[in-house]
Amino acid sequence: MKKLFYGLLFLLSLEASAQENITFQQPSSEILALADFVRPPQMRISSDRNWILFMYRPTYKSLTELGQEEMKLAGLRINPVTNVLSAENFFNKISLKKIADDKEFTDFKGMPENPALSNVTFSPDNKKLAFTQTDATGTALFVLDLTTMQVTQLTSYVLNATMDAPFKWFRNSDRLLISTLPANRSKLIDQTKDLPAGPIVSTSDGQVSQLRTYQDLLKNPQDEANFETLVQSELKIVDLKGGIEKFREKSIFAGTSFSPNGEYIMVTTIKKPYSYIVPYSRFPQETAIYDLAGKLITQVSDVPLIEVMPKGFSATRTGRRNLHWRDDKPATLAFVEALDEGNPSKQVEYRDALYTLDFPFTGQPKLITKTKDRFAGVTWGNDQYALVNSQWYDTRNVKTFLVDPTSGNSRLVNDRNSQDVYNDPGDVFRDRNNFGTYPMYIQNGKTLLVGKGFTKEGEFPFIDELDLKTLKKKRLYIAKNSDLQERIVQLIDPKTGDMLISLQSASVFPNYFTKNMKSGKQKALTHLENPFKSLEKVHKEILNYKRKDGVDLSGTLYLPAGYDFKNKKKLPLLIWAYPREYKDKNTAGQTTANPKEFTYPSYGSFIYWVSKGYAVLDNAAFPIVGEGTQEPNDTFIEQLVANGAAAIDAVDNLGYIDRKKVAVGGHSYGAFMTAHLLSNSNLFAAGIARSGAYNRTLTPFGFQSEQRNFWDDPQLYMTMSPFVSADKMKTPLLLVHGGADNNPGTFTLQTERYFQALKNLGAPVRMVILPREAHGYVAKENIFHLLWEQDQFLEKYLKN
Repeated sequence: MKKLFYGLLFLLSLEASAQENITFQQPSSEILALADFVRPPQMRISSDRNWILFMYRPTYKSLTELGQEEMKLAGLRINPVTNVLSAENFFNKISLKKIADDKEFTDFKGMPENPALSNVTFSPDNKKLAFTQTDATGTALFVLDLTTMQVTQLTSYVLNATMDAPFKWFRNSDRLLISTLPANRSKLIDQTKDLPAGPIVSTSDGQVSQLRTYQDLLKNPQDEANFETLVQSELKIVDLKGGIEKFREKSIFAGTSFSPNGEYIMVTTIKKPYSYIVPYSRFPQETAIYDLAGKLITQVSDVPLIEVMPKGFSATRTGRRNLHWRDDKPATLAFVEALDEGNPSKQVEYRDALYTLDFPFTGQPKLITKTKDRFAGVTWGNDQYALVNSQWYDTRNVKTFLVDPTSGNSRLVNDRNSQDVYNDPGDVFRDRNNFGTYPMYIQNGKTLLVGKGFTKEGEFPFIDELDLKTLKKKRLYIAKNSDLQERIVQLIDPKTGDMLISLQSASVFPNYFTKNMKSGKQKALTHLENPFKSLEKVHKEILNYKRKDGVDLSGTLYLPAGYDFKNKKKLPLLIWAYPREYKDKNTAGQTTANPKEFTYPSYGSFIYWVSKGYAVLDNAAFPIVGEGTQEPNDTFIEQLVANGAAAIDAVDNLGYIDRKKVAVGGHSYGAFMTAHLLSNSNLFAAGIARSGAYNRTLTPFGFQSEQRNFWDDPQLYMTMSPFVSADKMKTPLLLVHGGADNNPGTFTLQTERYFQALKNLGAPVRMVILPREAHGYVAKENIFHLLWEQDQFLEKYLKN
């Protein structure tokens, strides 16, 4: 008995000594110089192309911000004091520039103190700018007059931004529809004091379903009550003088949408019963149409609770879905219905049907077209032309059809693999009409396609003209090859040929220009400086290589500034990657990597370490291919190891690295990849895995792109779980996870249990839990400490 007692004491002492009481650290000076930068502004252009809006926000959030009160309910994370989602990003400054004369405005009368702005939106007539301000008490609506540069507060701090945008402009720009807290809002229940009235009971009616794991779900009646309290709101109308009138009584409003002519409002509300196994998006919903006085026209959709879904990524629910207004009509509703009960396993000729309904939105809807695969979107043009997309996940096939909405006649325009970026035809150009909506541009029976232009030789954005009668294409413009990478941001005026473009290089920060595609003349609109000067002379190239089975691979290789290519010092190599699934080898071998893309380091890569003498292969291609009837995950580990070996060989063959000093890292599914590579190969000296999932039996109804469930193939799930092969881990591993991960499947528990297994099996592993962080990290203290942890780990296990 005494031996057992002392044995337990020894084990407890080991456990205690394994913990480090560490404070937040900062990375080395080289990394800190890159990480501690001023974030460039976000940019937006008004729809009349007269204004450029610049929005500035802090580079990072703080732990204090992450520590504000938060309630996790029905898949939402809500700040119950300010009535916004906890993850909301706020701007602390805005400025405006007049495009015509470059005159800039930075000082606005009446701007709230200590700005925390969001939902910044131009009015439809582009004469005003609306935004919300959030303070310690709540959220309010403000409007900036672009003529006087005067800011006016239109509401008190009572807006509710938990479910939908807290305001929307009327089409004539004279009023706004707002979502406010109910006048008689209930008090939140403190579950630490409220005694339950009974147990929690859930039942099944015996129907087979395929539901994945979700975070932050309702758990009990108290959660239901608190959810209602936080997301219920009243819809009101506010004019530009602050006059307010009620539009709809208290309810849970999931979304609102004005008809193109502005005469009707489509309103979707969430109803009971709620669910403890799915998020709010699967709760019962009702959609109805109202006039501007709040009078009900008709109910157009009533969707029940969705807890049962067929298997497969091409599965969908029954009933009307994708409810939206036709952009080209004053007030015509469109929607889709499944013809196969939403079940991909049913053998039917047509999967979906697209319908429309005119005022008063009752009676028999008009059939526009049927699709043999799953409906994937529509671009309305006019009574003769609409582009309808379909897709089928299992084959990755996408098709585009040109449909005549009047006759229903349909012609195939495009048929390709959705992952085939080299043959992407581009996006159809949508032009603003007299309603202020954006239907397909049609001129003389022709429309325009704007494409990114990825090719084997590089990135060459283009504009094509598509003849809607013959379906023949004519290239109107293609970017020329130069030292700067050109990207088409927006086609401004197809008649004059004016475009908005961006230009950048590895060391030149992206800036915006107007350019005429006919004359080639361009004018600079922004002059943003490179915030990462220390990376300007870093060597950057796209490395193309092959896997042993012939699949083409690529990655962006970085070498330290001043690297001696003659003597070729052997450097330690860091590989950052994320595995992606494909259905054929050709598309798996395509790349969008670009040496002329600006080098923007972030905590989400290893680029920082090129400043410390490492070679870095960033975004290394790790395709997992399953052709024909074979699924990608059938040979996941074998392909993963082959990808890693090919990447190391490619850099080593150039003479740049010491292949005994190679580390691999990734985030989320990249972390899962890292754990497998260290357990199933001897290619790497160390690994860094962040916010991953390591036990696939905890995600038994599918994960990532896997559609099979655990009971379909138990061995697959076991093989795909690094947790199961933890006894094979002998390579140093740094495990990192956010303490409040909100991503389905990557519960923080995944890392904690994996660490316990590795530790007890004697693996050299270190675990870091970043407090208050979700799946992506945002707090300055945490990010700086993460960089320090990674730097210390790499110096210990790789460099030395």
